Amino acid sequence: MLLLSFIKIVRKTNMALDKDALNSLRMDSDARVEAPASVSRWLLPVAVVALLLIASIWYFGSGEPGPVVETVVARAPAIQGGDSQATILNASGYVVARLRATVSSKVTGKIMEVLVEEGMSVTEGDILAQLDDSTVRARLALAAGQTHASRSSLAETRVRLEEARRTLKRNDSLREQKLVSVAVLDAARSEVNALQARLLADRSEVAVAQRNQDLVEQDLEDLTIRAPFSGVVVSKNAQPGEMISPISAGGGSIRTGICTIVDMDSREIEVEVNEAYINRVRSGQRTEATLDAYPDWTISSQVINIVPTADRQKATVKVRIQFDELDPRALPDMGVRVRFLESAREDQAGKQRKAVAVALLPGVAVHESGGARFVWIVNDGKLERRGISIGVVRNGMVGILSGVRPGEIVVSADPGGLSEDMSVRVRK
Repeated sequence: MLLLSFIKIVRKTNMALDKDALNSLRMDSDARVEAPASVSRWLLPVAVVALLLIASIWYFGSGEPGPVVETVVARAPAIQGGDSQATILNASGYVVARLRATVSSKVTGKIMEVLVEEGMSVTEGDILAQLDDSTVRARLALAAGQTHASRSSLAETRVRLEEARRTLKRNDSLREQKLVSVAVLDAARSEVNALQARLLADRSEVAVAQRNQDLVEQDLEDLTIRAPFSGVVVSKNAQPGEMISPISAGGGSIRTGICTIVDMDSREIEVEVNEAYINRVRSGQRTEATLDAYPDWTISSQVINIVPTADRQKATVKVRIQFDELDPRALPDMGVRVRFLESAREDQAGKQRKAVAVALLPGVAVHESGGARFVWIVNDGKLERRGISIGVVRNGMVGILSGVRPGEIVVSADPGGLSEDMSVRVRK
């Protein structure tokens, strides 16, 4: 508008100037010294109008009307969809299996066959290896023969005892008829008693022989090495033809194990925490684990318990952590880093709540009035006052639980005098 006014003023001035006025402005060589004084009478107003025009363009054309405010864009929190928790402690450790065993034999023997390889899955009771059983089988045959002989002797004694009892009964009847002497009757009675004693002895011998046979059969069974539990074979430690023993022998020529089995369902994490920070850890605490082999994979987990002892040399305490869900990528003895998370805060009623932060803002962007917190949102150059609820405040950043979405523009500092629907200019 000011520019149009200025053009109209110039046009009117041009129309007012006639040829005589223009001729009067001409100066001859004798009047050149007085020319500036006559020109300044009309040039000065034009210069003032031009300066005013430039100032107006600079002031009104620099942006929209209203105060200048600084803004910040609400950003999404680093962890979405879970508890509003922060790391209070970091520790390193390893994936371990609680159920892990190097399977050996109960007796010393020569390995005849190994039936497993690394990576094989086995079930409890499966045969892992077979030792030489030729000597034990011979002993078993001898024990079985002794048992058979004892049973045969027992059967013979039973037959003789039955015969002796019939003879005693017959002699007793004849004695009543006075057909046999007392000596004959006493001899028959003695024979029955002797055979009864012999029968008891034969029964004992049969029991001993049977127990001996059972023992040899157990020795034979011990030569078959079986899996003590279900799991995965992670190492094979012996080959056919080698000797194995349940105890370590000098020289290293005798193996002490067939293979090592790991129950993959018993995997967990063990970390050592400096005893100066163990007060930050408790049973059931939420943690996040990251395997060194998969740095971009975050594993949800929690503390099982704190082992109630400390390492005097290292000044550390062992902490056991369980996976929320087992994954085949987490292998025993893998290195792992664990983040211990801060628990969600309790509300005024003392009940535990799960506070989900949907956005993060600097603390200076959050204002309070009458106990209610709010922020100024900039929409199309106009202000909107919006109530919010906040969560955890840390390092100058406030977790916004509701009221602000990521990507919205928020006034970072209140310059004062702001109001609803006020037009503002954003400082670039």
